[in-house]
Amino acid sequence: MTERDCKAVVIWLFAVAALIFAMVVLGGVTRLTESGLSMTDWRPVTGWLPPLNLEAWQAEFAKYQASPEFQKINFAMTLDGFKTIFWFEYSHRLLGRIIGVAFFVPFVWFLARGQLDRRLAVNLGFIFLLGALQGAVGWYMVASGLVDRPYVSHYRLAMHLGLAVAIYALVVSQALRLVMTPVYGHAETGIDRLRKAAWWLIALIGLTMLSGAFVAGLDAGRSYNTFPLMDGHLFPKAYWADEPLWLNPFDNNAAVQFNHRLLAVVSVIAVIAFALWSHRFRASMASLSAIGLLTIAMLVQAGLGIVTLLMFVPVWLGALHQAGAMIVLTLALFVAHHLRRRAA
Repeated sequence: MTERDCKAVVIWLFAVAALIFAMVVLGGVTRLTESGLSMTDWRPVTGWLPPLNLEAWQAEFAKYQASPEFQKINFAMTLDGFKTIFWFEYSHRLLGRIIGVAFFVPFVWFLARGQLDRRLAVNLGFIFLLGALQGAVGWYMVASGLVDRPYVSHYRLAMHLGLAVAIYALVVSQALRLVMTPVYGHAETGIDRLRKAAWWLIALIGLTMLSGAFVAGLDAGRSYNTFPLMDGHLFPKAYWADEPLWLNPFDNNAAVQFNHRLLAVVSVIAVIAFALWSHRFRASMASLSAIGLLTIAMLVQAGLGIVTLLMFVPVWLGALHQAGAMIVLTLALFVAHHLRRRAA
């Protein structure tokens, strides 16, 4: 793989990652504006165009009027109101299709021209399959709110977000592997330990993001809007209020929000401890700077989460909080890959 080929592939991968980043944030906005059930069918090939005239809009609205969400919640909604929520969901689906094309066409081009080594080609092929699966998972999530209950399953929402975050992390990692070729020098066991710890941090951040999907899916962020106490207690009394007990951590609003708070606090402490620990080893100044930036981003993200909760989750703050989580994940990936470059 030549240097020129490498640059082209890296630019392409970072561009795709930026689109996925936007997709995750837009998905959060779609959820916060309760727009996700406005499109009641899935046409992955023919669904590129929105309604283009009044007759088409009325036909689309008629399909929505037959859905549980309209009949049980939005029964007073007009066509103009429907258009507002429709555009959010349509934009989300359209961006998903754009990402698919933006990934697949250059991938085939690079592959045909022999600009990808075998390992990279296999990895990117696997990512493409995950992307195709993500489209099906998205519809699987939406379909859960079109039957009896006008709400999508929070389990399926967590699956959808988790897969999106995994795809994003894999794309960014492939790009960073090309940019940050390891420079091996002295055997530095400490740096190796620090790098492994960075990957554990990434797993913790991902788990915290996944717990946030449960909060979003249950609208749990619009209850217990105080911090650090929940209903006057550090540990909410309602944590084990539902039956069966073992489902409380996943289905109970108090439990789900507490879990997200706890994981967020643990993540903040872990990042700070990681930053302090990194100064014991011979990490480069660039690595230490990256770790410092990660620490600042994590603290800002925690502050955003608290403010979002206290303000009862306005759409713009909720979207900013989701974007902040993606930024923290990106910086953690950057740190982990940067620690592969050990000073000679």
